[in-house]
Amino acid sequence: MTVSSEPFSPALRRSVGVVMIGATLSFLDSTVVNVAVHTLSADLHAGLGTVQWVVTAYLLALAAVIPVTGWAARRFGAARLYVVALAVFTVGSALCACSPSVGTLIASRVLQGVGGGAIMPVGAMIWTAQASKAQMGRVMALIAVPVVLAPTLGPAVGGLLVQGIGWQAIFWLNVPFGVVGTALTVRLLPRGPAGDAEPLDVTGLVLASAGIVGITYGLAELGTTAGPDTAAAVALSAGSAALAGFVVHALRAKQPLLDLRLYGNRAFTAASVATFALGAANFGGMILMPLYFQTVRGENVVIAGLLIAPTGIGALLAAPFTDRYGAGATAFTGAAVLAVATVPFAFLTATTSYTLLCLVMVVRGIGFGLSIIPATTAAYRALPPDKIPDATPQLNVLQRVGGAIGTAVLIVVLDGRLGHRPSRAGQAGAFGTTFLWVLAITVAAAVPAVVLARAELHARRRTAASGLAEATGTER
Repeated sequence: MTVSSEPFSPALRRSVGVVMIGATLSFLDSTVVNVAVHTLSADLHAGLGTVQWVVTAYLLALAAVIPVTGWAARRFGAARLYVVALAVFTVGSALCACSPSVGTLIASRVLQGVGGGAIMPVGAMIWTAQASKAQMGRVMALIAVPVVLAPTLGPAVGGLLVQGIGWQAIFWLNVPFGVVGTALTVRLLPRGPAGDAEPLDVTGLVLASAGIVGITYGLAELGTTAGPDTAAAVALSAGSAALAGFVVHALRAKQPLLDLRLYGNRAFTAASVATFALGAANFGGMILMPLYFQTVRGENVVIAGLLIAPTGIGALLAAPFTDRYGAGATAFTGAAVLAVATVPFAFLTATTSYTLLCLVMVVRGIGFGLSIIPATTAAYRALPPDKIPDATPQLNVLQRVGGAIGTAVLIVVLDGRLGHRPSRAGQAGAFGTTFLWVLAITVAAAVPAVVLARAELHARRRTAASGLAEATGTER
C-alpha cells in the first residue's frame, strides 16, 4: 500500500508553524515547574502541600477551559480565539514571574492555564480544517510532538533556568515566544468571519468546574492537618454533588456542554478510563523524581532536571510503534510495561544507582508512549466520525484532570510520610511508599486497556466472519 505524500499547502504550513509555538509552550509548562517545586517551597516559605498547587492549579485550569473551546471557536472563529488564548497565556506567564508570594503565583498559574488550555484544542481545529483526509495522519502526528517532547525538555530546561537565573526565569521564557507567536498569528492566520453557535451551556460549565475543583481540592487537603479534615470533607462532598448534578443535567439537556451519551459505547468508556488513569500516573509520577533527587540525594535543579530526561527519551523511542499494531493491544502492552517499570521505584533507597534509575525511566517512558497515544486513538476509532468533535474535549479533560488529581494525591501522600522520617534513608522510603500508589494507579489503567484489546479482537473476528460470508455467497 502506498502512503500518500500529498504536500502541505502554504496556508497549512503557516498554521502548523504558528500553532506549534503555542502548543509547545503550553505543554512545556505542564512539566517545566516540576523541577522547581523544591526551590519554590524554600523561596516562598511554603510546604510541599501548598506549592504543589502551582502545578495542580495549572492543570485544573487547562481542564476547565477545554470544554468551552469548541463552542467559543464556533462563536468567535478559531483564529481569533487562538490569538486571545496565546495572549492570555503570555500575560499569565509574566504575572507568574512577578509573583511575590505562593498565593499570587497560584492565581497567576490559573490565568496562564486558562490561556494554555485553549491553545492546543483550537490549534488542532485550525490544522484539521485546512488538511485533507490524506494529510490527516501526518497532522495528528505533529499534534503529538509537544506531548512527547514535554517530559524530555521540561525538567531539563526548568533545571537550567532555575539554577542559572532563578525560578522566575521559567515563566519569563514564555513571554518573548508568546509575543512573537501572537504577532505571527495575527499576521499569518486567516481570521475569517465569526459564526453562529448554540447557546453556551452555562449550567453544565458551572457544575462541571465546581465538581472538578471541589474533588481535587478535597483530595489535596486530605491529611494535611493534624485534626479532622473538615475542609477536605466539605470540598469532596460539594464536588461530588456538583459532578453528579452535571451528569444528570448533561443527560437531560438538548445541547449539553459535554455529550455523556458517548459513554454508552463500551470501548470509548474503557479508553476514557485508561486516559484518566494514565494522566494521573504520568503527571503525578513525574513530580516525584525531581523531588527525590533534590530532597534525598541533594542534587541541584540542573542535575535533577537532566536525570528526568530519560523518561522523555523512552517516549520518543516508542513513537514509531504507537500506530503500527492494534490500538487496544498496544495500549495494554504500554500500560503493562509502565507498571513493571514502576516497581523498582517502590524500592528506592538513599544510594540507588543513577544508572539503574535512568535505565528504568527509559523503560517507563516507553510504556507511557505505548499507552497514552494508542488509548486516545482507540477512543476515536470506537466512535463514528460525527461524534469525534464531542469526544476530543472530553479526552483532553480526562487526561488533564487525571494529572491534576494524581499530582495532588501523591504530594499529600509524600508530604505526610516525609514529616515523620528526618533521615535520608527514611525519606527515600517515603518516596518508595508513594510510588506504590503510582503503581496502583498504573495497574488500574491496564484493566480498561484489556477491554480495549478484547473489543478490537472481537471486531476483527466479526469483520473476518462477514468477509468470509460474503465470499461464500459470491461463490454460490
